[in-house]
Amino acid sequence: MSRAVVVRYRVKPEALDVNIRLIREVYEELAASRPEGLRYNTCRVDDRTFVHVAVVEGETNPLDDVAAFRAFTEGIAERCEEGPLPMSGEQVGSYSAD
Repeated sequence: MSRAVVVRYRVKPEALDVNIRLIREVYEELAASRPEGLRYNTCRVDDRTFVHVAVVEGETNPLDDVAAFRAFTEGIAERCEEGPLPMSGEQVGSYSAD
């Protein structure tokens, strides 16, 4: 069974570049480690608002074992102007051309 975790937040203007760098580092580590049971996407929906969607298969979230993700989440509250607002959900559809 898969579960979805969605997080929305808005960063402070001075934190935008750092936030983007940290997100890119997460994706670099994911590309290298290729953890099973995870689909992960990040969208920037306006100038400083981000939405992350993780779809996890199983009981544990593979992101918890990603050092770059831990570094990203460590200072998120200080970088945010709004949020982060985590929400859980259930995936009802997905498409990937890979």
